Amino acid sequence: MQKMLGLVRRCVEDYNMIEAGDRIAVGVSGGKDSLALLAILAELRNFNSNPFTLEAITIDMGLGMDYSGIHSMCNELNVPYTVVETQIAPIIFDYRKEKNPCSMCSKMRRGALNQALLDRGLTKLALGHHYDDAVETFMMSLIYEGRISCFQPVTNLDRMGVIQIRPMLYITEKSADNFCRRMELPVIENRCPADKHTKREEIKNLVFELQGRYPDFKDRIFGAMQRL
Repeated sequence: MQKMLGLVRRCVEDYNMIEAGDRIAVGVSGGKDSLALLAILAELRNFNSNPFTLEAITIDMGLGMDYSGIHSMCNELNVPYTVVETQIAPIIFDYRKEKNPCSMCSKMRRGALNQALLDRGLTKLALGHHYDDAVETFMMSLIYEGRISCFQPVTNLDRMGVIQIRPMLYITEKSADNFCRRMELPVIENRCPADKHTKREEIKNLVFELQGRYPDFKDRIFGAMQRL
């Protein structure tokens, strides 16, 4: 916990992500990244120089997933937990039969999540994007869209009145995975029909191959994004 906490604290301080009095919601999908973030931020509450409160929000996609383990985890962490029920998955896969569902799914989930924040009077959303997500997103923009782009550590969504923060940008996917196993966090199996068959998965495999050939590949990409 201490190593992960230190990396998150450094990222939070480097980009001034948390201010005193913030009411922060963690977007919890049930995957390892969001659960790791929830556990670390719950611990950070005890040490951060800027006091803040924490809540957890899950957007239920309508795939019949069981969130009881996350309810128990939130009770142990003393974090209020809200599950927002939607029919996003049936709309995308059954009604619209989208061939490339990821983009629409992301927009609908993010819209539902932002609305849930506003309904609860929250204005800051913590997302579980980590170091590898940042590198892969940069590569996706370059290869599939022909542009140099990456998500920001802090993003101000002026129209929604929501600020997104990504406190895990200094943590690798492998570290997050190992942390979840050590802490025995209640990770939920992804039931999305498109899982493992996406453009992101293709890019993940490409980055893995390039990292094998050029051991500092990801560090150079991440450094370039920081300078950008």
